[in-house]
Amino acid sequence: MSGKIIGSLIVAIALIAGISLYYLQVYYYYDEVAADAVDIRLTPVQGGAPESIPAVVLGAIDANSSPIRFRACFTTPLSQAMLTETYRIYDDAEPLTAPGWFDCFDAGDIGAALEDGRAIAFLGEADIAHGVDRIVAVFDDGRAFAWHQLNSEFKD
Repeated sequence: MSGKIIGSLIVAIALIAGISLYYLQVYYYYDEVAADAVDIRLTPVQGGAPESIPAVVLGAIDANSSPIRFRACFTTPLSQAMLTETYRIYDDAEPLTAPGWFDCFDAGDIGAALEDGRAIAFLGEADIAHGVDRIVAVFDDGRAFAWHQLNSEFKD
C-alpha cells in the first residue's frame, strides 16, 4: 500500500472517531425529561425531608450515564426572601455547564449571578445519588435552575 493511502485512512478513522466522540458527549447520553416527571424540592432550614416547590415552565435534561448530568430550568412564584427563611442555603454552589443545545441553562450566567447576589443557591436534596447533591439557584425575578454537583464526600 502506498503511504498516501495509509495516511488518508488514518486521517479518515481519526475524523470519524472525533465526530463520534463529540456526538456521544453532547447528544447521545442526554434525554429531555418530561416536566411532570421532575419534582423540584428544597431542604428546610430545620432539616427533615425536602419539600416540593412550585415549578412553572420547566425544562430538564438528564442522563443515566452519570448522576451529575441533570440540569433544569424553570420559574417559581416564591420570593427569595421567603425561600431564604424556609430553606437551607447552599454556599458552595458551582453550576456545571450544559450541552449547547440546552440553551436555557447558562452556567456562566448562573455562576455570575450567584457571586453578585442576583441569585441564591439552595440545597435541593442532599445525596440524591451517592456523593451528589441537587442544587437549586433562584434569581430575584423568579427564574430558577437546578443541577447536580459532587458534595464534600467526593470534592477532595
